[in-house]
Amino acid sequence: MKRREFISLLGGAGAAWPLAARAQQGERMRRIGILMPYPPINAVMQARVRAFREELRKRGWAASVNAQFDERWTGDNMDFVRSAAANLVELNPDVILASGARVVPILMELTRSIPIVTASASDLIERGYAGGLARPGGNVTGFGSIEPSILVSRLRNS
Repeated sequence: MKRREFISLLGGAGAAWPLAARAQQGERMRRIGILMPYPPINAVMQARVRAFREELRKRGWAASVNAQFDERWTGDNMDFVRSAAANLVELNPDVILASGARVVPILMELTRSIPIVTASASDLIERGYAGGLARPGGNVTGFGSIEPSILVSRLRNS
């Protein structure tokens, strides 16, 4: 699955975009790493991950059918974050969903080939995680809470 398809699904929790292809029976199992620097009891983040998994399911990517989700909930302890990030990279997932600007650089140190998608890291470009919105380059993509281009679009359409 391509990086843009996963970012579309991340946006799908709020405004879904269709995927280019649906999963078909007989396809290989896709591995999706999820790294959350929050405690597993964080209801807001649990709801977001459930919404992400549900959007994937609606588009044909179901847990234990053709998608395997490897979730790591670390809390705020950066040693746990580093350990969980290394563990996920060792599993060689097809993509890693990461939350938070502190997590992305850790993953970037560990891999330059596994796509890293983040839905909550602000200023991906300013921090050097991505080259640009249209062509992020590298293996990191995503969007911040409020992207200026989206905000301008919203203002024009309101």
